[in-house]
Amino acid sequence: MGCHAGASTMEAAARAAGNSELLDGFARDYPQGPHDKPQSMCPAFGSLRVGLRMRRVATVLSGSACCVYGLTFVSHFYGARRSVGYVPFNSESLVTGKLFEDIRDAVHELADPDRYDAVVVTNLCVPTASGVPLKLLPSEINGVRIVGIDVPGFGVPTHAEAKDVLAGAMLKYARAEIEAGPVQAPERGRSDRPTVALLGEMFPADPMMIGAMLAPMGLAAGPVVPCREWRELYAALDCGVAAAIHPFYTASIREFHAAGRTVVGSAPVGLDGTMAWMKAIGEAYGIDAQKLAAAQNAFGPAIRAALAANPVKGRITVSGYEGSELLVARLLIESGADVKYVGTACARNEWSSADREWLEAKGVAVKYRASLQDDCAAMAGFRPDLAIGTTPVVQKAKELAIPALYFTNLISARPLMGPAGAGSLAQVVNAAMANKDRMDGMKTFFEGVGTGETAGIWEGAPNLRPDFRAIHQKKLDKAAKAAKAEEMI
Repeated sequence: MGCHAGASTMEAAARAAGNSELLDGFARDYPQGPHDKPQSMCPAFGSLRVGLRMRRVATVLSGSACCVYGLTFVSHFYGARRSVGYVPFNSESLVTGKLFEDIRDAVHELADPDRYDAVVVTNLCVPTASGVPLKLLPSEINGVRIVGIDVPGFGVPTHAEAKDVLAGAMLKYARAEIEAGPVQAPERGRSDRPTVALLGEMFPADPMMIGAMLAPMGLAAGPVVPCREWRELYAALDCGVAAAIHPFYTASIREFHAAGRTVVGSAPVGLDGTMAWMKAIGEAYGIDAQKLAAAQNAFGPAIRAALAANPVKGRITVSGYEGSELLVARLLIESGADVKYVGTACARNEWSSADREWLEAKGVAVKYRASLQDDCAAMAGFRPDLAIGTTPVVQKAKELAIPALYFTNLISARPLMGPAGAGSLAQVVNAAMANKDRMDGMKTFFEGVGTGETAGIWEGAPNLRPDFRAIHQKKLDKAAKAAKAEEMI
C-alpha cells in the first residue's frame, strides 16, 4: 500500500518481512502508550541530524522520495551543510531485492577512507516494512565503518528517540572495536582525570559548566553523546560514569552498562537539582564526603544568588518533544514560577524518576507521552500566564491571547546547568509574560475575523450556502442511523 498505509498495516508488513525482533526492541526501548502515533516531525529527522553533525560521516537514506525530500529539506533548514545520499526504488526493485543491491553498491562507492570514518545507512518506513536487510551489509569497507539502522515512523515514536537509535548503534560498534584491540585516541587526547560522559544534546556552554562543577571533585566532563566525531565514541565509553542528562537515550545507556559503566539520571539544574546530581556523581565515583561537600559549597551560593537575582513570577505550563522538559520545569519553579503542568513526548523511565518525583512533590502534573490534545487541555484548564510548548501549542495559545514560547528554539537553546542556567530563562520568560496586554489588544483588534472555512481574504461576505450544509447534514445523520442500526443487529 506504500508509505501512506496506516501504522498498523506497515507494522504488520514489517513483521511479515522478518522484522519482528527489531520492532519488539523498539517497543521495549521506546514504549509508546497512551497514544501510538508521533505528533511531531518524522522521527528519522533525529537520527539524520545526529549523522549530519558528525565530522567524516556520510549519510544515506533509503525510503520513499517524498519522505527523503521532506527530511533533507528540514535538515538543511536546521543548518546541515553537506549532501544526503539517497537510494531510489520502485515497486519492482523493492520486491525483487534489487533495492538492497543498489544500497550495497552505493555504500561501496561512498566508502573512501580519505573522506569518511563511517557511512550511516537509514531505512525509512517502506524499506523497513518490506524487510530490506541492512544487517547484511558489510560492517567495514576499505577501513570505513558501515552502520545500518531502521528508523520507521511506526516503530520509533519521536525524533528525539531516533537520535538514540543512531547514537546507540554507533556506541555498540565502537565498543566492539575497543574490545577487539587498541583504538585511536580522540583528537583532543585523553583526559588526565576520570570523566563523566554526558548523554543528550545541550547548549554548548552547559558541558563547560558541568566540567567546572566536576573539577573540585577531581573529575572532568567527557564527550557529549551524540558525538561530533567517531573517536569521541571511544572517549565516551572510557568514562567511569555516564550522566543521562536527557533520560530517553535507552539504547545508549544499554551500551554504557555493557561496558561496565554506572549511569546517573537527572541533571545539575537549579539549586536542589545541582546538589542532588553532584552527590549522585560523587557517590558513583566514591568521592570523599568532605571533598564532595566542598565542591557543592563552591557552587551552591552562586546558584542561589543567580536564582534570587532573576525571579520569575507567573503561572506557566511546559511541554515539548526534546526530552528536557522536566529539567526546564524544575529550573522555572526554583526561579519562582508557578508551574502547573509538564508534558513530554518521551516515555517514562527510571532515569527521569528523580525529576518526576521532585516535580510531583511540588504539585506539578507530569504527563509522559503527552499528546497535543493533552498539552492544549492543560493550557485551557490552567489558563497560564505563559505556555511553553511545540508549534501547534504556541499557535493555540496565541488564539486564546496567552503569551507563548516555542520550546525548541527559544527554551532549549539556552544554558540550563549550574549558575549559568539559573538566570538564563528569566529574561525571555518574563519578557513573554509582559506581552499579555499586547496579546489582548491583538485579539480585540482581530475579533470577528473569519475562522475555519471563512478564514482568509474575502472581497465580500463569504458565500456560506446553508442549504448545501443542511442537505449534507441530512446525509450524515442518515449514515449515522444506518451504522447504529447495524450495531444493534
